[in-house]
Amino acid sequence: MSSTLIETAAFPASLTTLRNGLTVIHQQTPATPVASVDVWVKAGAVFEPDEWAGMAHFLEHMIFKGTNNLPPGAFDQEVEFRGGVTNAATSYDYAHYFITTAVQYLDETLPYLAEILLNAAIPDDEFERERDVVLEEIRQSYDNPDCVAFQILSETVYQRHPYGRPILGTEETLAMQTPAQMRAFHRAHYQPANMTVVVVGNLSREAALSLVERTFDSFPSPADWQRFQPEAEPPITHIRRQELCLPRLEQARLMMAWLGPGVDSPLCSLDEQLHNAYGLDLLSVLLAEGRASRLVWELREERNLVQAINSGFSLQRDSGIFTISAWLEPDDLERVEAIICDRLSELASTPVTQAELDRCKRLLCNDYAFSTETPGQLAGLYGYYSIFARPDVVTAYPQRIRAIQAEDIQRLATQYLSPYHYAATIVRPLE
Repeated sequence: MSSTLIETAAFPASLTTLRNGLTVIHQQTPATPVASVDVWVKAGAVFEPDEWAGMAHFLEHMIFKGTNNLPPGAFDQEVEFRGGVTNAATSYDYAHYFITTAVQYLDETLPYLAEILLNAAIPDDEFERERDVVLEEIRQSYDNPDCVAFQILSETVYQRHPYGRPILGTEETLAMQTPAQMRAFHRAHYQPANMTVVVVGNLSREAALSLVERTFDSFPSPADWQRFQPEAEPPITHIRRQELCLPRLEQARLMMAWLGPGVDSPLCSLDEQLHNAYGLDLLSVLLAEGRASRLVWELREERNLVQAINSGFSLQRDSGIFTISAWLEPDDLERVEAIICDRLSELASTPVTQAELDRCKRLLCNDYAFSTETPGQLAGLYGYYSIFARPDVVTAYPQRIRAIQAEDIQRLATQYLSPYHYAATIVRPLE
């Protein structure tokens, strides 16, 4: 890890733990009349036993089906009636639910969000109806070749860990789930110790804490639950390759993936893991963000071998994933894969130039600045980092990016992006 001293900006929000164990993050933003509340729950797909795959996402749907005091659809109606918006998402490590509304209506809308989160009824009849909705969502994913290819890639990378399972589950696992099982999953995971409520808007800390304390006070009694412990994913020691042919496909897909650092590794400190993760962010920009990036320039602009190519790093608790994806003609698949591997070898052997490094740092720091402009964006960032690390590390991102040096990039390319150890999914048009 680089020994550069990093001076970080002061964390502009407050962090409070209520008496029941609920974490509250608050930041007052006087310049805007809008308030956002984003509730993050450690209740994603990694917490499901294999036979319950898809439960966390299905529960996200059922949360909106009301409680014994609130009929289905009433929550959305109350928020929209006051001009607000609401939505939710489920990933592997978390689920989160948010409201954005005018500050003066937060007192009236937040109780509804707390009610459905804490007291979800999960009625039998609504469960059966919504199961059909989720099953249709699964079937629609089969019609998207990029979704199909990425799922196969994930299964090829993660052969033991739940990160390799589809977040939506499968038709088989959804068919076996029951309302009673879901109620137990909800009561086990939607508890104050697993939950962070982020409030960003033009209201004081005292007002925000008082509102959250009043509304998030009736948690269900915890279910007796044996925590599911995912099995650690071993390193990739060779090239794992999967190929398939799909109909109605005009161009082939090449997807490559490498295991990256997670924030819970016992081998490194949190600071070291974040340093590595941010370095891989920078590597993804260097390779395939913008016309001047290495792979875009060579493979698309100069050689015309791909229609598009991109790269990215996804940080996760147990292990991250670094991907490179290209859209191209089938005849160019082997050539493009070989060129990508050659360029990764060069990264490990030759330091990047200062000009390239500066370009990538500018792009990432600008992206960070653009992602902190609204209350909703800030609430999302704080909640995300509360799940993966600590919310106060958010403000250090630009400083950490600027501290990355050429030797860091070389080390990370050598450590994580081997041209001999990776997973690849190739999708060809069905002839």
